[in-house]
Amino acid sequence: MLNHKIAHQLLNKAEQIATQKNVTIAVSVCDTHGELLTFSRMDRVSVQAGLLAQNKAYTSARDRQPSGNLGAWARETGKQLSYWTDPKITGFMGGLPIEQDGAVVGGIGISGLSESDDEALAKQVLSHLSLTSD
Repeated sequence: MLNHKIAHQLLNKAEQIATQKNVTIAVSVCDTHGELLTFSRMDRVSVQAGLLAQNKAYTSARDRQPSGNLGAWARETGKQLSYWTDPKITGFMGGLPIEQDGAVVGGIGISGLSESDDEALAKQVLSHLSLTSD
């Protein structure tokens, strides 16, 4: 089960990796329903990146897949993300579902870098803490 302690471990690891890489990010962790558990926006990171990190985590938790998959789906089908009738849903890469024992227990969202770098950092965070994502 994803709890407060694990959520903060994920956030702290993301910030540690970002600091080691000399980059700044926003990171968000939410539960399986997309409800915010923890959030941080490092110095010099835009407010928009902070909002995106939260929406990426929300999207991944609610849709049970990487947030970028919805962006790819929208491009392939020609549909808008408004199809989901949820303003928090995003198609930007950088959000991953958090899985434990084969079940999605939450989502993590990283923003502030390129989309692919956001997602790579999220994968690195999850792999470090022995949590998996598709």
